[in-house]
Amino acid sequence: MAKQSSRIRAETRLFHAQMMAAVSGSLDGRLARIFELVPREAFLGPGPWQICVPSGNGRSHRRYIQTPSADPVHINQNVLVALDAQKGIHNGEPYLHAAWIGSANPVGGEIVSHVGAGTGYYTAILSMLTLPKGHVHAFEIDETLARLAQQNLTPFDGVSVTHGDATVLPLPPSDLIYVNAGVAVPPVSWLRALRPGGRLIFPWRPTEDVALAMLVTKTREGFSVQPLRPAWFIPCVGASDAGEAQKLPSLPEARSIRSLWLKQDHEPNDTAVAIFNEVWFSSQTISQMAAAA
Repeated sequence: MAKQSSRIRAETRLFHAQMMAAVSGSLDGRLARIFELVPREAFLGPGPWQICVPSGNGRSHRRYIQTPSADPVHINQNVLVALDAQKGIHNGEPYLHAAWIGSANPVGGEIVSHVGAGTGYYTAILSMLTLPKGHVHAFEIDETLARLAQQNLTPFDGVSVTHGDATVLPLPPSDLIYVNAGVAVPPVSWLRALRPGGRLIFPWRPTEDVALAMLVTKTREGFSVQPLRPAWFIPCVGASDAGEAQKLPSLPEARSIRSLWLKQDHEPNDTAVAIFNEVWFSSQTISQMAAAA
């Protein structure tokens, strides 16, 4: 019986990993193996676990269901697992993160800043994708979660954990900034931390009606933007207030965005979809903006 249970767990983890690789759309052949090797349960605390599900009244209304046991088969699937239910903090849905990882495409040797690392599960995935010679700088503002992440990530090479506010602390020069908290306006410090070709992926929440993942890439001419799938995260402390925005987007307008600009480099024009104190978003690509200049 024990051998059968062990076999089922191994098959479940392998199947879960294969699904993550498929969802990612990535050509990186390591991805399935990495999801298989990194045990999600090791980052969630002892089971049984609390699974967060919509109550039928939208994402703002949720309830929790406890897994029948501490068997990891219950969390080796696309479920949202509570890390701190009272604060609404969860280990995110694997499908979403697999898709983000596929879009951001971390590779060996890159420097990653992971903002909102939680207890470190996706930090571990990112760290293995940046081998060899890469490094992941994990930032977590919750002291308890940061301590757990530090413990959980001890076996992984090239990872450091910082307890603090990543909107205030300096981020290292990064090839990828991977943000797991809802952002109304991306801090200019994050944009400046991007190396040439660097990517910033974050859940954008400038209004209640817009909750969309955005992939920003730094080019020689500016910041290109690719809107991705819907994404709901708890607010990012220090970056969840839109401030005195001059213009806020509707959801269709947000999906039309193709570039981001610093006001100090380029004043907003009639292509602006969203305008904030220091940055603005345009519906035109960088090349279209250059041609119109």
